[in-house]
Amino acid sequence: MQQYYVITSIDISMKKLIILTGLALATTVAMAQSADSYIVKTKGVKKTEANVVKKKTNGEEEPTGTDFVSQNFRYYSLCDWKDGMKFMVLPEKYDLVVNTFRDAGTGKEIPSGKLRRKIMIYNNHSVGQNGRSRMNFTCQDDNKKYYFELPNGEFEDYCYGKTGVPTLAYLGDVDIAREKLMNQTLVTRTTDYRVDVDYDSDSYNDVKVEKNMEVKVVAVGVGTRSFPVKIIVADKKGNEFYQNVAISKTNSGMRDDEFIVDNEKFTFYGSFDLMSGETKVSTDYAQYMGKTIYTKYATSMTTKGGGKDNRVVKVPKLMAFRIDGMTPVRNTNYVTLTLSETETGRVYSKDVTFVNESVVGDIDGQKEDYFGYLFGFGEGKLRNTNAATRTMIREGRVGMGMTEEEVEMAVGEPDSKADINDGRYEWTYKRTKSWLIIQFSKSGKVVGIRTPRRTTATKAKK
Repeated sequence: MQQYYVITSIDISMKKLIILTGLALATTVAMAQSADSYIVKTKGVKKTEANVVKKKTNGEEEPTGTDFVSQNFRYYSLCDWKDGMKFMVLPEKYDLVVNTFRDAGTGKEIPSGKLRRKIMIYNNHSVGQNGRSRMNFTCQDDNKKYYFELPNGEFEDYCYGKTGVPTLAYLGDVDIAREKLMNQTLVTRTTDYRVDVDYDSDSYNDVKVEKNMEVKVVAVGVGTRSFPVKIIVADKKGNEFYQNVAISKTNSGMRDDEFIVDNEKFTFYGSFDLMSGETKVSTDYAQYMGKTIYTKYATSMTTKGGGKDNRVVKVPKLMAFRIDGMTPVRNTNYVTLTLSETETGRVYSKDVTFVNESVVGDIDGQKEDYFGYLFGFGEGKLRNTNAATRTMIREGRVGMGMTEEEVEMAVGEPDSKADINDGRYEWTYKRTKSWLIIQFSKSGKVVGIRTPRRTTATKAKK
């Protein structure tokens, strides 16, 4: 016996309700995962994150340029914002006092803390009933409508400035950086980075790392409104650290001239460079790798050692180093040397040029940075001296028993030389307020050191 079922309008309505509820639930879950996937942390505080495949908006104008940033990351002024652009609400301290958004339905202000880490989709601009311009958004997480009311003027008057919409970090840069940089090898360009403290807050600890070190990108997520792209890297030992950087600077709220000095590291090239093409050691420099060199003159280098932070120190002449790394400096004729001292293993870095000194001359002090002028190959003559004498030479002092060669290494060539008696002789050096007079024995060893003041009588005698 056949059975028939009568499908009523109530049945259809119930089925629609169930389907719509299921779709809404699935959409809510997907949105929550999408927002959560932008939160990345250094090793130790990360939690499982959903992998989100990002696609470029159809018809979006491609950036143009000759380097990685200009080729891939376009700056959008507010005037250029397009429907569908995505941002994340990341309030800072001031934003928790002055609210940014209003509920489009009620017009009431919404606490910024309530919208923290919510994704906002841009929906163009309009003019409200009060005559004030506003920028409209849909919250991806709850599908509610919000708007940011411009503080003054019409939209066209406001949109060309660098102020932007407070609290919003541009996620378009994060999506592109994730696509282009994940698993790439980069080179560190500063010594100052961060590690996360926990997952739920934005707390971090500062860390110091070696400059010009190869690192691998292990995660890319959202940083802050001013520096929206958080790049987490790991060194060869697996240590993770990160930097928040502004790449296109869209809605960063900062002018270009503010990305200098302490803020320079919050640009991509201030903290990283791609380990490809010009950043690799070319065949022109390969011949120097692993070589032992020594300083022919005192010079400044950057070092890290002894438990102290990286700092610029004065390195004396005749110190021996091994060349452990060579990295060209972008858009210059300089190369950053990574050097380890042969005696202690302490690591230094020094920017030098390999452009011939006859071409460079002494323009802007570049002669002192010319590799051939500053360094000699090998460990130098200093290695033939004892430890105490090496210390004195490096400090520019002369001691009893030194040879002519050691005196020259310590204080250079004399202003004058003179024989005295019994085969002894003297070297005289002119100082600001005195003379340095060194007496040598017949065998060529220092037997006397005098430093008379440069009086009129002394000058006449000389």
